[in-house]
Amino acid sequence: MSEALTPETPEAVLDEAADEAGEEEPIKQRKNGLYPGVSDELAASMKSGWADTELRGLEPIAQAEYTAARRAALSARFPGERLVIPAGNLKTRSNDTEYPFRASVEYAYLTGNLTEDGVLVLEPAAEGHKATIYLLPRSNRENGEFWLSGQGELWVGRRHSLAEAEQLYGIPASDVRELPAALTEATGPVRVVRGYDAAIEAALTDKVTREHDDELRVFLSEARLVKDEFEAGELQKAVDSTVRGFEDVVKVLDKAEATSERFIEGTFFLRARVEGNDIGYGSICASGPHACTLHWVRNDGPVRSGDLLLLDAGVETHTLYTADVTRTLPVNGTFTEIQKKIYDAVYDAQEAGIAAVLPGAKYRDFHDAAQHVLAERLVEWGLLEGPVERVLELGLQRRWTLHGTGHMLGMDVHDCAAARTETYVEGTLEPGMCLTVEPGLYFQADDLTVPEEYRGIGVRIEDDLLVTEDGSRNLSAGLPRRSDEVEAWMASLKG
Repeated sequence: MSEALTPETPEAVLDEAADEAGEEEPIKQRKNGLYPGVSDELAASMKSGWADTELRGLEPIAQAEYTAARRAALSARFPGERLVIPAGNLKTRSNDTEYPFRASVEYAYLTGNLTEDGVLVLEPAAEGHKATIYLLPRSNRENGEFWLSGQGELWVGRRHSLAEAEQLYGIPASDVRELPAALTEATGPVRVVRGYDAAIEAALTDKVTREHDDELRVFLSEARLVKDEFEAGELQKAVDSTVRGFEDVVKVLDKAEATSERFIEGTFFLRARVEGNDIGYGSICASGPHACTLHWVRNDGPVRSGDLLLLDAGVETHTLYTADVTRTLPVNGTFTEIQKKIYDAVYDAQEAGIAAVLPGAKYRDFHDAAQHVLAERLVEWGLLEGPVERVLELGLQRRWTLHGTGHMLGMDVHDCAAARTETYVEGTLEPGMCLTVEPGLYFQADDLTVPEEYRGIGVRIEDDLLVTEDGSRNLSAGLPRRSDEVEAWMASLKG
């Protein structure tokens, strides 16, 4: 990685130089000769000789009409109040390097913009609200920001001008650097989505309350429970890429055996980066007994023939919608008798759960249906003493089922997490909701309450379902689920 001319930000560089010169001018007014280690001649050269790269006649982004409708719904919910939704800032990984930026879900949902430091502000108007998107403008070439700053466009790439942003997002755009001062002077009720931009929150310290801000976050979380047409399409794209990623993995299982779970992780990641923005969450590439660790993301263990591989992974699209799919695969392509027994029990439980996903059903119904099947199997196998109703009442099956059977899915892998209990887990399914159905059985390697042949076997099967007007659609139906179909599919890919 190249090192910038100076490790400081352009603001720090210019502030230091201005202090030495006794100046108090803003950055845009400072003189070229004040840059430490930069000659006047070089500074003058870097100012000129650049072509006009302004983009004109841009088409709005694909979701612009949908983001406008989402902002209108938000406006109707909080009339007369200023609403502030930040994208967030870059986060330091180490020293002078940053993590890849991912905009806050609330901001991306309402704007479609994904760049750091952006802020959406809805100001009360005579009718509803006036929306403004505050962004960093193009790097200033007069003051040297574009080449002296580590975040200047010469270093990190071109960003859209404010005029371009207005065309793309259908929202008036202003310079975000002017926003904190404007917010400090603002009057009237205001709410902010917290946790993303400390400078914005600081400007509003005396104007907001935690309770009011929480209401804003809850509303935006619940608004995402029902997906619009654009969102459903993006989720299908994410799943389709994920299916191809699983196929990629099966084709290289022999190479994974020669290395580790990391080979599987890297293989799937390649598909995610080629066809999408990223992975939607840390891939779980759990081979053998690691499958019994629910969030095994170390992915540093061996991959052995005869073991099962639990692969839980999802591609995130360029608009930040993620898939979340799990398949449990025999590394050598064939289930052993005990593996198949456990796998088929989980498959039957998932079938029962999927059948319970339909409009008008209670959200908890699919979980209850899947748990009932798993409890039945555990009683049949002699691992629990029946009757099944007693097992379920006491939750005894949870020693081996461990987790809930699913969750909402969208721009977050565990979407709508701030929604109220009564509208989510105690709510009713509606067309447009997207959720996972993912029962599992996990027999820990050190579990002395089960026969030795069970120990170290973990199985989960997970699919992404979109609730429709008359039932549900399995977005991930492109991946086989039944044990014999899994074996045939793997054989076709390895052949």
